[in-house]
Amino acid sequence: MVSKSPLYNIHKDLGAKFTEFAGFEMPIQFSSIKDEHLTVRRSVGLFDVSHMSNVWITGKDAEKLISLTTVEDAKKIGDGKSQYTAILREDGTVIDDTIFMHVGEKYMIIPNAGMSTTVTKWLNDKAKEHNLDAKAEDVSRDFVILAIQGPKSRETLQKLTDTDLMTVKFFGCQYIDVADVHCIISHTGYTGELGFELQITPTKEAEKLFLKLLDAGKEFNIKPIGLGARDTLRLEKCFILAGNEFEGGRTPLEAIMSWTINWDHEFIGKDALLKQKERGDYERLTCLECIDKGIPRHGCEMEKDGEKVGVVASGTLSPCLNTGIAMGYLRPDYREKGNILEIMVRGKPVKAKVVKPPFVPKDWAQQH
Repeated sequence: MVSKSPLYNIHKDLGAKFTEFAGFEMPIQFSSIKDEHLTVRRSVGLFDVSHMSNVWITGKDAEKLISLTTVEDAKKIGDGKSQYTAILREDGTVIDDTIFMHVGEKYMIIPNAGMSTTVTKWLNDKAKEHNLDAKAEDVSRDFVILAIQGPKSRETLQKLTDTDLMTVKFFGCQYIDVADVHCIISHTGYTGELGFELQITPTKEAEKLFLKLLDAGKEFNIKPIGLGARDTLRLEKCFILAGNEFEGGRTPLEAIMSWTINWDHEFIGKDALLKQKERGDYERLTCLECIDKGIPRHGCEMEKDGEKVGVVASGTLSPCLNTGIAMGYLRPDYREKGNILEIMVRGKPVKAKVVKPPFVPKDWAQQH
């Protein structure tokens, strides 16, 4: 059965077009993907990302459980801070990439859409297996998650809170009142722009807050943003989408997430990663920008001199660059910057060159 966001009726009133994604019926767009995309790059947009999940981790060994099951050493993430990380299987492949927040004496982990049950069970199974006094509780349906993103996001949000948002540092998190709604704020996002995410409970509070945020951002031409623009925004910045980039079982080394790994602690999958790292012959996620006209998509084959050398994990038409962009897995000998490959788009070869991430630089909006 398809689930709906608590804000479904608001989205409908705002003219949203809906799509099913990971078991949820969510807005894919309100105006157009390009319009919404450029609104976030240049000003500010408001997202409902309640298809994401919320899992509390409590108990005196909560820190140990996170350190065991993710590539981060949780004791290094103090109260009021959050961290991007990955949960691994014993073979080093990624179950889910996630953010966890250290809030007081407990932690909240944010699994991807459709992953809350899997992640919660994995955490509880590992707590039991390793005799840890820690418990994971799936509270996803108790929360609405809003993301306000873009250069004007802080100015918009600041109108509705007495907390000085300049004190909420990048990847900081804390309890906050926004328009008299008590929630958890984190200085994070999935767009590569300045932004914040709000975890709101009870869910009935989110409806009025969503509307107040839209009102507060009127002077900046704020718009509600759908999943379509969310995807193009993240891809321009080379951010990973779990269902695409981890399809078939990929490790953090392959997904160019080695920067997230804290090697100075023991975690599930570490031995497998060390062996892979020593071999060094594994495929790695690679960014390609199309030279020819064509829009690469998930599943398109990549070729070199007529030979298949990889498959596109994510692809789209970049609204900022107005050209096709893609991420796919390639062997090291094909990953050199400037190397020309062909992406097969609807049976037609489209030339593309290997580029360094991200596709769109941080100052793009200032230059355009």
